[in-house]
Amino acid sequence: MIVSVHFADLGARAVRGVLRERPLPGEVPGLRQAQTLLTGAIAAGPPKLRPGRVALLAAWEDDAALDGFLAESPLARRLAGGWHVRLQPVRVSGSWPAMPVEAEPGAALDEEGEPVAVLTLGQLRLRRTLPFLRANSRAAGRAAADPALSASVALARPPRFVGTFSVWRSLSAMHRYAYGSARPEHKEVVEEHGAKPFHHEAAFIRCRPYGSRGTLDGRDPLASTASDPSRRAPRTRP
Repeated sequence: MIVSVHFADLGARAVRGVLRERPLPGEVPGLRQAQTLLTGAIAAGPPKLRPGRVALLAAWEDDAALDGFLAESPLARRLAGGWHVRLQPVRVSGSWPAMPVEAEPGAALDEEGEPVAVLTLGQLRLRRTLPFLRANSRAAGRAAADPALSASVALARPPRFVGTFSVWRSLSAMHRYAYGSARPEHKEVVEEHGAKPFHHEAAFIRCRPYGSRGTLDGRDPLASTASDPSRRAPRTRP
């Protein structure tokens, strides 16, 4: 299976319409699950909503299913002026029953030779909203200041869904941010969540980005990363 993430700047009024256009498995061939989402900035401080930008997060049987959606779907045409990326899941921590994502057996990333994309997905415990926002602000501020971060977008679907999408120049750079002793903010958030969870359900999905189209904030975030992801298409099961 593969995952795709799509972003488009449509204006606030159009975003409201797209949020009602969630593709459904059974109606779109090869689609496992999808969700249309609000977006914001990953940064220190209170959440910073970007009201004119919308995201689509989707899981597919294979590239052919995504190709069919891009060619035939009215929603795909509405999003075509933005940026989308294809992702091969290589590691999944936690669980996300709403969109069951499977890592390809044996898949791995080079430490330095290729970029890595990360999805975090959470179903928020509403009574833990303020502690989550405070903790997330510390980690988000550190991530936003990291020169190895090529792209980052906060994702949300009120009242409960919160998530992030990020692209890092390399796996080692992502590890330094997430686990390095010089930058403990992320580890502190993980420890706080472990002691008293922020979410009913949560998943951390590490992916190989292997193909993209369009631009996000005027550029392709993969163009400046360590290697050409288009040369690293995922293996498919027979």
